[in-house]
Amino acid sequence: MTSVREAAYMVAAILFIIGVMRLRNPATARSGNLTAAAGMVIAVAFTLIGSSISNVVLLLAMVAAGAIIGAYSARAVKMTAMPQMVAVFNGMGGGAAALIALSEALQALAHGSYPGLPEAVPGLFDMLVGSISFTGSVIAFMKLQEWIPGRAKAFPGQNVVNAIFLILLIAVAVTVPIVPDAGTKLILDWILIVGSLVLGVSFVMPVGGADMPVIIALLNAFTGIAAAAAGFVLQNDVLIVAGALVGSSGTILTLIMSRAMNRSIFNVLFSAFGSKVTAKGASDRGEVHPTNAEEVGMLCAYAQRVVIVPGYGLAVARAQQECKDLMDALVARGVDVRFAIHPVAGRMPGHMNVLLAEANVPYDRLYDMDDINPEFQRTDVVLIIGANDVVNPDARLNPGSPIYGMPILNVDQAKTVIVNKRSMAAGFAGIDNPLFFMPNTMMYFGDAKGALQQLLQALKEAA
Repeated sequence: MTSVREAAYMVAAILFIIGVMRLRNPATARSGNLTAAAGMVIAVAFTLIGSSISNVVLLLAMVAAGAIIGAYSARAVKMTAMPQMVAVFNGMGGGAAALIALSEALQALAHGSYPGLPEAVPGLFDMLVGSISFTGSVIAFMKLQEWIPGRAKAFPGQNVVNAIFLILLIAVAVTVPIVPDAGTKLILDWILIVGSLVLGVSFVMPVGGADMPVIIALLNAFTGIAAAAAGFVLQNDVLIVAGALVGSSGTILTLIMSRAMNRSIFNVLFSAFGSKVTAKGASDRGEVHPTNAEEVGMLCAYAQRVVIVPGYGLAVARAQQECKDLMDALVARGVDVRFAIHPVAGRMPGHMNVLLAEANVPYDRLYDMDDINPEFQRTDVVLIIGANDVVNPDARLNPGSPIYGMPILNVDQAKTVIVNKRSMAAGFAGIDNPLFFMPNTMMYFGDAKGALQQLLQALKEAA
């Protein structure tokens, strides 16, 4: 039976790798997700078959409950809440990994067979990283859900305090296998768990909302690493492979997100960017040029090229279908329509791609930042729907700006820029955007869904 299970694990691992590879392209992402899910089904099934389980009914009931909750959540969650769901799933994975390590440690203590330091490292590492991932993901969820302020919250010397706290927790972890007394080991294990939970909160609180795509990717990497460590604790090869894939892909994605903002991962995590709101009023920048659906409709109707820049406001309004309808109406008039996607637009990596895919926007109309930026000078109309920080020209023009040097979509180079926002409020980074006051920019105020519906109607009525 062992050889059959190992063969099944190998098949599951191959399916995981194929699934991750297919996630690289939007056209194959759905099948990639299903392929990886099939691998997980095989892994779980053969783990259960090959294990001596004392209470099969309870275990199967928990598996069924988790499957039902997961399926319902995936179908019921709104696209605006997708980042929150990702944060929750990250947290659950990290928390589960930490509990596995704690459970194994408690069983070892009960049997008087607690391993020495080299053998105990995976479990202790699992408790530390898994617990940080759990509470860090909870804080990320609460910020995204706006249960707590999304801006960075830091106190003077917080990074130093966090570093000292981390060193102390590592010292506790190293001490656990060394002390001879079982009661002391138990106390130290719980100190490690609780301390790591606290560190997870203190670690994520100084990260501002504008950096949330990066922190979600990093927490995803933490969860994967914790899962891999749990695989070593349980001596389960497929769990090691799955955790390593998630950990490595999450790490790579974190670095890509940081590079997209032209900031080091150290700066993202420890600079408390966005802790202060520096937005200014209209009087500081110049005059705002408001517009209406009829004027925007005429501009788009007679344009040769229109570039649409989606942002979080599009997700909040759930207006992706209206955006697709607008694209169809413009294409029917012979307009070249493209979508410009910034790597950190939205609240999680790939947020805008998923949003537009849900409305069946063709993948070949989605352009990455590097591909679309040279085209803005030859673009007649740029329509920005709910985006803010990723189109802020201060990142390119103002050395004094907090986001100076961050690669952006160079929309200000187009002939006409239409910005659809509900108000003049600052974006998630909390900084002013001079784009709104430029002479070639017009502000089209209103909720994205209603604004696009009015624009569609105006486009139909355009001669």
